[in-house]
Amino acid sequence: MRFGIFVPQGWRMDLHGIEPADQWQTMRDLAVRADEHPEWESLWVYDHFHTTPEPSQDPCHEAWTLMAAIGAVTSRVRLGQMCTCMSYRNPAYLAKVAATVDIVSGGRTEMGIGAGWYEHEWRAYGYGFPRAGERLARLREGVEIFRQAWTTGSATLDGEHYQVDGALVHPRPLQGTSLPGSEANGIPMWIAGGGEKKTLRIAAEYADYTNFSGDLEGFTHKSEVLAGHCKDIGRDVDSIVRSSNYNTAIGRDEAEVEERLAWLRNHLIITGQSEDKADAAVASMRKQPAVGTPEQIVEKMGTLRDAGLGYSIHYFAEAAWDTSGIELFESEVIPALAG
Repeated sequence: MRFGIFVPQGWRMDLHGIEPADQWQTMRDLAVRADEHPEWESLWVYDHFHTTPEPSQDPCHEAWTLMAAIGAVTSRVRLGQMCTCMSYRNPAYLAKVAATVDIVSGGRTEMGIGAGWYEHEWRAYGYGFPRAGERLARLREGVEIFRQAWTTGSATLDGEHYQVDGALVHPRPLQGTSLPGSEANGIPMWIAGGGEKKTLRIAAEYADYTNFSGDLEGFTHKSEVLAGHCKDIGRDVDSIVRSSNYNTAIGRDEAEVEERLAWLRNHLIITGQSEDKADAAVASMRKQPAVGTPEQIVEKMGTLRDAGLGYSIHYFAEAAWDTSGIELFESEVIPALAG
């Protein structure tokens, strides 16, 4: 199993209380820390404009700006977004942005891409909120534009939702051009979402990685659906790495796990959530595979690995203030599951 880590950027109110002038330094320090710890193959941010679970005036930094900045201050760790919303940016423009970030980072960009779901920010930014079928159709057309742009340096598509005519993307990404051993298709694409009829079909056609349900039952079912689509088009499902995201709370013993969860509850209340919502969030966390002692997490995540999970991406809510949980995960969990 391979491992990625999220950098707090504010979307989940995980920079709450840190002055805006200090937030980049907080994100930068955590990105550099991940870069210096080879246990982590990649670091990730979210592509959102408004905070969750409720829109607020808390900070929420833009994903692709962060990708460029983090790419400039790191040298090893790979850089991804989980996941970019196709309809927030014209796909030819986004292909150009991603190619530039790949150049800046020395060929370390991952393209997480999906159809999008956060209705409040869609409408607030003037994008409307098309039905799911249209959002998925845009996703399909957009990834075709990516593939053309990154493999040939130009994209042309007369689609239902996007029309581009010889859109030039030069320089092309380093990946797929001058980097030895890189993907021939350019920047690796992570098709995120578990929609069984359309999203997983798009993934079967275009994805280098998928990202869907992280619980054992859901992961196993979505994997079977993906395998069916791959069979239909003649692709080996094992050529696609399957990933999931995990809210993570780790402690050396049960008491320390409870301390983590108590901190989370308090933090949620401080950011403005009701006690009932905070209690519900903590109750949900207790059921997560990456919550518990190192031994408990290794057992649960090991079962997922055996079911085909090849990549897990971990979110530590307290990371901006406390990295001791990350350190414990690095020393006790990753060595037991990697390889």
